[in-house]
Amino acid sequence: MTGKLHIAVLMGGWSAEREVSLMSGEGIADALESLGHRVTRVDMDRNIALVLDGVKPDIVFNALHGTPGEDGSVQGMLDLMQIPYTHSGMATSVVAIDKVLTKQVLMPHGIPMPGGLIVESESLYTADPMPRPYVLKPVNEGSSVGVAIVNDESNYGSPIGRDTVGPWQEFETLLAEPFIRGRELTTAVIGDEALAVTELVPKSGFYDYDAKYTDGMTEHICPADVPDDIAGLCREIALKAHRLLGCRGTSRSDYRWDDTKGVDGLFLLEVNTQPGMTPLSLVPEQAKHVGLSYAELVQRIVEEAL
Repeated sequence: MTGKLHIAVLMGGWSAEREVSLMSGEGIADALESLGHRVTRVDMDRNIALVLDGVKPDIVFNALHGTPGEDGSVQGMLDLMQIPYTHSGMATSVVAIDKVLTKQVLMPHGIPMPGGLIVESESLYTADPMPRPYVLKPVNEGSSVGVAIVNDESNYGSPIGRDTVGPWQEFETLLAEPFIRGRELTTAVIGDEALAVTELVPKSGFYDYDAKYTDGMTEHICPADVPDDIAGLCREIALKAHRLLGCRGTSRSDYRWDDTKGVDGLFLLEVNTQPGMTPLSLVPEQAKHVGLSYAELVQRIVEEAL
């Protein structure tokens, strides 16, 4: 690709991940300007189609996280407006943000993922949906929004008491999965290359929203101190999932690894089609590890979109 572009960086919006998106968007916009592109920063509101029609960009850099920027809604609008955009297309976004649909696409191809079942949040007050420990999570939120680990040591009660405060109360239906003990690993993919493996070690609790986006709350070990076969399997699964889902640009695959079971203990949890691009984010960190600067990473994502 030659020449400089007019790029609208789409950020913000109204999802639970708005603040993270704004941080990602500012970093991306600064990087694009450093490369000589003309940049228009757009904080998405309900009039986004009119705004973009007025801006008339050559391409949209989608820096949104969560709905509607990650679930296919914005992608469908941009397709109708015939504006090129970064990251995955509409069909991929619809599937990948839904943890159940993602399992249905990937598991038949031999990708190991935890079993799970959909539960009504109201039913949790009657009985546990599966033996403890288990994990409750929204079907289609990212950044560990609304995730809870229910075990015998938790203060939720058994069964869960109505007077307890838990993230599940915001959602009518949830995905319940067996809790996989062990370590948190993640691998980023850009284009057709799996970059590296990072281990995430929260200073307390688990890798939830606060641990992800509060400086100093989580240690990132890149490259992860894991056996070569585990690192290789993480990269292999990430690339295979990226291809099977039809991802474009960059994606990030998150794992739990029970290190007492070797390769049989590695499970893919989810694939993020709009991974964060903040100073604490994992994709820029892994790109740096393989010799790509932040600005070069952003440029690669733009070129993938074109």
